[in-house]
Amino acid sequence: MAHRSLPLLAVTLLASSVLGPGRSPARAATGAVQGSEPLAGAVIERTVLPSWREGAARQRLLSFIRTVTTDGGEGYVPPAGRIAVFDNDGTLWAEQPTYVQLAFAIDRARRLVIEQPELAANPVVAAAAAGSGEGALAMGMKGLMELVGITHSGMTPQTFEAQAREWFDTACHPSLQRPYTSLTYVPMLELLDLLRVNGFRTYIVSAGGGSFMRVISEELYGIPPEQVIGSSVRTSYVMRGGKPVILRQAELEVLNDQATKPLLIERLIGRPPIAAFGNSDGDRQMLEWTTSLPGNRLGVLVHHDDAEREWAYDRQSPIGKLDQALDEAPERGWTVVSMRNDWARVFPEPDGEAISRPCP
Repeated sequence: MAHRSLPLLAVTLLASSVLGPGRSPARAATGAVQGSEPLAGAVIERTVLPSWREGAARQRLLSFIRTVTTDGGEGYVPPAGRIAVFDNDGTLWAEQPTYVQLAFAIDRARRLVIEQPELAANPVVAAAAAGSGEGALAMGMKGLMELVGITHSGMTPQTFEAQAREWFDTACHPSLQRPYTSLTYVPMLELLDLLRVNGFRTYIVSAGGGSFMRVISEELYGIPPEQVIGSSVRTSYVMRGGKPVILRQAELEVLNDQATKPLLIERLIGRPPIAAFGNSDGDRQMLEWTTSLPGNRLGVLVHHDDAEREWAYDRQSPIGKLDQALDEAPERGWTVVSMRNDWARVFPEPDGEAISRPCP
């Protein structure tokens, strides 16, 4: 088709022109662009990725996209092979001072104690209901898994989705005092949009709960639920009132972290990605596997080094620890994105709905 002769990223000029203040670039790309014809060539590149400052990271991204989409070029990748995978917490939205899903579990524990007072006898539920994210983290992985099991189970997937949606509609970040859904990273939204415009399929591959992320993945990122790979609890098939239902159980099935990420990518996508994006040691194996395969590959780490606009953390952080992967990045050719130096903007401007719904 004629699209292949168009300049690289040219369609992005149109996409950027229709975005108003605070509107997510990913929303403009939702749906149709997932299967759009790829573009090739070069055009006024300062008009794309507007929230990325000029520098090595931005140029690496544009160079990679240009290389794999230029038909006839040495690094050309057919559209079917253009797969990009993204971690979620700390890569696409904020994860401090506690994971968003943990905040949801804590709020659910507080509500459950009111509805079922006998649950207060459970030390994990009691600690979560009475404390904060820091207290819940102090319970360790076993305690966290038990908390998630209790607060996320005993219901159908549809009921869980409704509960998560209700929470997202009202919950606010404790220190930033804005809805959790407004804590996406604008530069990454622009990148998701740009990749899809150029024929990529974009996936979330995260340690967060798959069912939890699917509630908002399409709205926030333009990534449909079927392209979200996350951790999961066991489910069972039962009959209720003569009708079959699926029930979520209080038992972890898969923790999608570290080496499990590439295993699930291979199992569920069926093709290896050519680009992988993360921010922590939990993403190291995903980047390692992606960039070790033949052909043109891209590995990117988001480095949280901006205490003024977000948070500064890496090697010593209990959340989003970035240590070994940071050390390996130069040798493996991974691009390390400095939030402080490479991003001109971090979060979206609050839209009218967010302004009209102040946080408690």
